Amino acid sequence: MHKTEYFLSRRLLHSRDNQSTRPIVNLAVVSITICLIIITAAIAITTGYRHTIEQKVIDMGSHIRISNYDMNYTYDPKPISRKEPFFQELRSNKNVAVVQYFSTKVGIIKTEDQVEGVVFKGIDSSFSWGHFQKNITNGKPIDVSTAEPASGILLSSAIAKKLQLSIGDGVYAYFVQDPPMQRKFIVEGIYETGLPEYDEKFILCDLRHIQKLNGWDGQQVGGVEILINDYSQIDEMGEYVNSHIGYQLKAETIKQIYPAIFQWTALFNTNAAVLLCITILICAVSLISTFFIIILEQTSTIGILKTMGLSTPRVRNVFLLIGGRIVLRGMLLGNIIGIAICLAQQYFHFIKLDPTSYYVAYVPIGIPVPLLLLVNLGVLLICLLALLIPSAYISKRITTISAIRFE
Repeated sequence: MHKTEYFLSRRLLHSRDNQSTRPIVNLAVVSITICLIIITAAIAITTGYRHTIEQKVIDMGSHIRISNYDMNYTYDPKPISRKEPFFQELRSNKNVAVVQYFSTKVGIIKTEDQVEGVVFKGIDSSFSWGHFQKNITNGKPIDVSTAEPASGILLSSAIAKKLQLSIGDGVYAYFVQDPPMQRKFIVEGIYETGLPEYDEKFILCDLRHIQKLNGWDGQQVGGVEILINDYSQIDEMGEYVNSHIGYQLKAETIKQIYPAIFQWTALFNTNAAVLLCITILICAVSLISTFFIIILEQTSTIGILKTMGLSTPRVRNVFLLIGGRIVLRGMLLGNIIGIAICLAQQYFHFIKLDPTSYYVAYVPIGIPVPLLLLVNLGVLLICLLALLIPSAYISKRITTISAIRFE
């Protein structure tokens, strides 16, 4: 475009003679700003909430779990050997971060006046505390590196509240088997994930207790959990592991183990996409209406410009630049305000939630910069395309004579 178009667009947009148009222009800027705030907030909340829920599920388990085929039906699985050759091969895979061993066993916790059925999850020194440790609200992780099986357990705040237990309390656990067995444990830590599927059921203990209760040797475990470096490769890694472990074992991704949770979080993207489409549509309609008003008010100016030798395409470019300035101004303000609100929520958590209903105590925020840039580019392109509709009015409906005579 020629410098003349840039000059004319700036003068017409900021002209003092356009007092009636200025409120309309300001309203268009405000509408675009609000749309960008909504879009930014929707993307940030959707990303943050989905990542938080998925990470909570992974923290209690892993990305991929290897077990015997009966694991779906019982928490007392058949043992598998740590010495499986494929487990060593997994450790050398560049996308595998951690390979950890575990086993589970159903038990009953009994206090003086309370009884609660629970699932003990035994872990050893291979367990990765990195992500899970942030869920510990009181006490400390259990030390499973001692020579003898550790007596400490880590139980959820929900179980601790039901049984009225606190750090340092002793508690007896009973295991229904032949013959029945009993163990005394010490509460060393209390955790809270916010997910009822875990908090109302699981207690972490030393894996060696479960091995002794089941009569296993030190090389036998209930299953293997795998943490990977790139979550986007979870399906491919699940297929890879499953094809190499043999027919007696199975590998399941966390999405296959808890499909309801991941199907629920997948709906967040659909909801965000619907909101995005509605918001952009409102933004485009508002922009088209504003642009028509500007063109109608400047009809006489259009006639004068054409009389002075400015061609119709160049006149159209002048008004496209005016619309582009309005769009960019609104988008800039919308991004600044939207990101500022999201950052404030991310650090100060001023919007609270009910953890029993939403699994988190506040609205989590994630700011995916590449996605925001892509969405902003899409909004800009759609708005510029929307401007072509009223700009076509200049060439098809406004002639030089009718424009000069227009009042």
